[in-house]
Amino acid sequence: MELGERLTYAMQSHELFGIRIFGYRIPVSDTMVVVSIIVTALILLAFIFTRKLEAVPKGKQNVVEAVVEFINSFAKENIGHHWRFFSAYLGTVLLFLIVSNTISIFNIFPGHDFKLRPPTRNINVTACMAIISILVVLFSGIAIKKPKGWLKSFAEPMPVILPFKILDYFIRPFSLALRLFGNIMGAFIIMELIYLVMPAVVPAALSIYFDLFDGILQAYIFVFLSSLYIAEAIE
Repeated sequence: MELGERLTYAMQSHELFGIRIFGYRIPVSDTMVVVSIIVTALILLAFIFTRKLEAVPKGKQNVVEAVVEFINSFAKENIGHHWRFFSAYLGTVLLFLIVSNTISIFNIFPGHDFKLRPPTRNINVTACMAIISILVVLFSGIAIKKPKGWLKSFAEPMPVILPFKILDYFIRPFSLALRLFGNIMGAFIIMELIYLVMPAVVPAALSIYFDLFDGILQAYIFVFLSSLYIAEAIE
């Protein structure tokens, strides 16, 4: 397979198998499988790390409390006094995106057909995450301000900005989805090219930035922007 073909193959999602339900065949892609692996792993880790919690933390409980404290502090700083309603959501999205963006460093499956590639290199995944976030923004504004107060906020501080505030609910999910997709896909392409044309030691060193640091940074930016949108909707 030529270099260009190998790169194109790595960039695309591919069907691994199909499931038949009521006579219909549902294709299952490698992206769906990787997402399922990530979700399952996070649920298992949450179960393992939160078993037998004690009043005086030690060992793995220290790790859990440090992560929860960071997420709570992040939500409190960016959202304000309503932070408790959103810290669990923001923390879940942050952990999912960190693992999704950096999954390549756990690529232990041999062979060329299936590898752990970031599901966020697929625009459908980032679009779903963005839509979920904007729905949280939408419903949080309605729930906290009540429908009347939420509708009134579209014309504040002056009625002329009404069209722009309406457009925000369409532009922001596009921005969130494309920013995350573009950055992860760009880093993924760079690493795939490096793996294909350079010896093993060089990709391992560069992977620290493109697979690990950039993946964590993009997850943080996505959650940070989501928290700002929530804060703006409920203020």
